[in-house]
Amino acid sequence: VQLQAFGGGLAQAGGSLRLSCVFSGHGFSRYAMAWFRQAPGKERECVSVLSRSGGDTYYGDSVKGRFTISRDSAKKTVYLQMNSLKPEDTAVYYCAAKSTILTAPLEIRQSSYDAWGQGTQVTVSS
Repeated sequence: VQLQAFGGGLAQAGGSLRLSCVFSGHGFSRYAMAWFRQAPGKERECVSVLSRSGGDTYYGDSVKGRFTISRDSAKKTVYLQMNSLKPEDTAVYYCAAKSTILTAPLEIRQSSYDAWGQGTQVTVSS
């Protein structure tokens, strides 16, 4: 499995960006997908998780109501729509995939994920 994330860039506070993560390999439907981010000098944190079915989601408190995660099985792509961006959203964003059973709870620990994308920089100016 290989993941490629893109869509980052520079945005103004209050603006929007959409990140995409393309999954290469077999079995996309067996993977829960997640987005993590790491700001300078801070630990990597889980931003959002989407179950393999697409029916369950997790959002970190700092992004609830502003970010939306989704997946397109036909394109084997997971998205992170980021609205109402804030300067504190500035970070490198990573997508991750975890092979899991259908009924597994959502996982927010980065150590649980099997594959990672290369990261894409998001910078929000005030």
